[in-house]
Order: sequence, then structure tokens, then C-alpha cells
Amino acid sequence: MELIMDSLKVILRVITILPLLLFVTLYMGKRSIGELPVFDFLVILTLGSVVGADIADPDVHHFPTVVAIILIALLQKLIAWWKIKNHKVGRLLSFEPTLVIYEGQFHIKNMRRINFSIDDILQMLRGKNVFQLEDVHFALIEANGELSVKLNPNKEPLKTEDIQSVQPKTSIEYPVIIDGRVQLKALELLGLTEGWLRNELLQKDITNPQDVFYAAVNEHNQLHVSLRNPLQEPSLPIFH
Repeated sequence: MELIMDSLKVILRVITILPLLLFVTLYMGKRSIGELPVFDFLVILTLGSVVGADIADPDVHHFPTVVAIILIALLQKLIAWWKIKNHKVGRLLSFEPTLVIYEGQFHIKNMRRINFSIDDILQMLRGKNVFQLEDVHFALIEANGELSVKLNPNKEPLKTEDIQSVQPKTSIEYPVIIDGRVQLKALELLGLTEGWLRNELLQKDITNPQDVFYAAVNEHNQLHVSLRNPLQEPSLPIFH
């Protein structure tokens, strides 16, 4: 009999708590289910813990759970309002955008600081239909972990009103050096040799491949290089 009563409690809680949770999520807004900044992510985790404990354990009192859910939603709204009113609070409670590429060069220190690898960035670039590093004016990792890319002006997609001739063909590049390591299989696939690569590097006054953080070859066998330690750090744009 006790088992049946516990089961009925669980069923009743599911029926009552899920509509409440849906209402609360819609009340908190799209940010709670879409972009997921840090504080909103913690709110979602907390809501999941509260609801999970309430549904799974019939001994937990149901009404305090309802109160807790409502208070969490109100707190999230209050913090969101406070972040809008006070920029310093917003910076403390969320990540700032991080520059990872500038003028076709990886910003290595920033990548290490946020634990993003070359492969991570390249994959995200491909997701934006960007296949050549040198086409990138700058790229940012946003607070939600997404990559925002600004292409060089001559590489921006053409608008309908700008099209006066055939749209240029999209090109792709193949990594041949990653973090100082020569990718022999990539060279072999392109029909190139390590000797060819070293000669190309010498033409750019690079004697040691280990000085190269990233290098890639396009379909015209043109080499693009991002050094591990550029002689001069670029002046970075300021983002708010």
C-alpha cells in the first residue's frame, strides 16, 4: 500500500512540477535555454537538482520545492536586470569575448588561456564556411563558447545587389604544420614533400618548423604561416 501511495505521489508531482518548470523557463527567457551564460547555466543545473530530488524522493516535501523553483526564477531575473544596469556586475558574472585570430594569425596566449586547441578553432571556422585562415580579419570566442568571425573585406560574401559577375570560387587550405609538427600525410596527399615545405619556409625567413604554430597550403600550393612567437604582437581591437 505504501508503495502505491509513493507512486501516486511521484505521478502527481510530475503532473504538477513539469508545467510549472515550463512556465518558469519561458518566464526566464530564451537566454536560459539558448546562449547559456555562466549564471544561467548554474540556474539550469540548480533547477534540475531541485526538480529531480522532488520527483524521485516521495519523502521530500512538495510545496517547498515549488517555492524554491519560483525563487530561483526570480533570482535569475534579478541578476539579469542587475547585469544590464551595471556593466561591472555583468563582467563578473559572465565570460568576456576572447580574441583567438587576428589578421590571419592565431592569438596563442588567448587560446591557451581558454583551453582551445588549433583543431577546435579550425573546426569552428569550417562550421562558419571559412576554410582559409588568411581570410580571417579577426575571430572571437563568445561568452557562450561560439565562434564569431569577421572576414577580410575582399572575402566577405557578396550581396545580391553587389553581384555583377560570377561569384568567386570558394577555396580550402590543408594544415601542413600544427604546433611545430610537420604533417607528412597531408603533404603526401597534396603531392608535396617536406623539402618543398622547408624551402617555402626559408623564403619566409623561417629556418625551423618548430617556430611555426600553424601552416597551411591552399589548392594553388600557396603557404600561409602563423608563427608561434610573432616578432610584434598586433594591436588588438577593443570589444565591449
